[in-house]
Amino acid sequence: MYGPVMLASKLKKNEIRLIWGLSIASVIIYINLYLVQGILPLIAETFDVDISHSTLLLSVTSFSMAFSLLIYAVLSDRFGRKTPLMISLYLLLLTDLLMMFVADFSYLVALRVMQGALLAAVPAIAMAYFKDELSQHAMLKAGAIYIAANSLGGIAGRIIGGGLSLYFQWQQVIGFILLISVFGVVLVHVLLPKQSKRTLAAPRLNYRDLSGEMKADIGGFVEHLKDKRLRQIYLVGGLAFLVMVNQFSYIQLHLMSEPFNWGRFEVTLIFLCYLSGTLASYYSSHWIKRFGRTSIFRLSLLMMFAGSLVTLIDTSAFICIGFLMTACGFFFIHSGCNAWVARRAKSHRAKATALYLCSYYLGAALGGPLLLPFWHQWGWPGVVLGSVIVLVGLSLVMLKLMSPQSTRTRSVLVTEH
Repeated sequence: MYGPVMLASKLKKNEIRLIWGLSIASVIIYINLYLVQGILPLIAETFDVDISHSTLLLSVTSFSMAFSLLIYAVLSDRFGRKTPLMISLYLLLLTDLLMMFVADFSYLVALRVMQGALLAAVPAIAMAYFKDELSQHAMLKAGAIYIAANSLGGIAGRIIGGGLSLYFQWQQVIGFILLISVFGVVLVHVLLPKQSKRTLAAPRLNYRDLSGEMKADIGGFVEHLKDKRLRQIYLVGGLAFLVMVNQFSYIQLHLMSEPFNWGRFEVTLIFLCYLSGTLASYYSSHWIKRFGRTSIFRLSLLMMFAGSLVTLIDTSAFICIGFLMTACGFFFIHSGCNAWVARRAKSHRAKATALYLCSYYLGAALGGPLLLPFWHQWGWPGVVLGSVIVLVGLSLVMLKLMSPQSTRTRSVLVTEH
């Protein structure tokens, strides 16, 4: 894995600072996004709600994050990359502070909706920021570091939250996350270099022709939504993430019940299975170039099916094996879809990527409520049943997508978490 230190001899100082800055911003974003997934029992206890309903906090955040990605794709083209990114990070600190004083679950839900809108800035802007400021050689390395930061931030948020919930109350846990976030945001502000002329040359909002500017932006989104192939890619990514991320929510409830009786911190260790996905993202470029996109997509889908079914062998070891398989398969699909979108879009590429990420996080948002009835009716086997139904739908979409015309081109990957 490349690291910023290894790049020091080959990259300019500003390039290294940019990579460090956006990678740290990514860690902060995903710690805040996935924190709640690691402290579901504490949330249920503090706000007196059923633990299965506490999973909705991730869903509502993902929902508002999904649509906010589209807004940031436009804002960053109008006002540059750094300004909207830093404003969103400082406002995120304010919402963390407010969360310390929330006493009602409905207010917490509202704050998480606000957080989702702010959390979208970094994933929406980061890759465009890299593309503006870095050479192609540097960008490939920066992409690898950024991907790792996405995954590590998600893992850290869940495990840190789970560990703290063993010893501290809600306000103290959020206070600790706020301190981490303050330190990270200040560091990002210091590290991010001044924008180059290339970035500053991005089109600014022209108030004299606001109508024309808005039509151009909407036209960019519509152009991609009219593309049948892109719509199918968006759907594949969204359905795959729906299964993967929400399985990680419900398996915690299963592992905390009989016969496992895992503790609050122990149950967060299941998120270490994400590391197989981190490795999959890193090697997916090489594998797709070697074996072709169609073969890798089919293998990935098979891994998600098999991983889900393996967890029905109700032992800790097989559950972990199943989640390692599911995470690996998902990240291969996600990496391939993200790169395919970037390659297929001939114009308005930032908007094409934003639409993909919108579908991606909508999958996360809708998956929680979708799988909840299956959980209530049949427990973990019900969640697996619901996941398999979604994966069957994903298979049908993928069959249509994997035509010879679609699979002829092999991609070099630049991915998100």
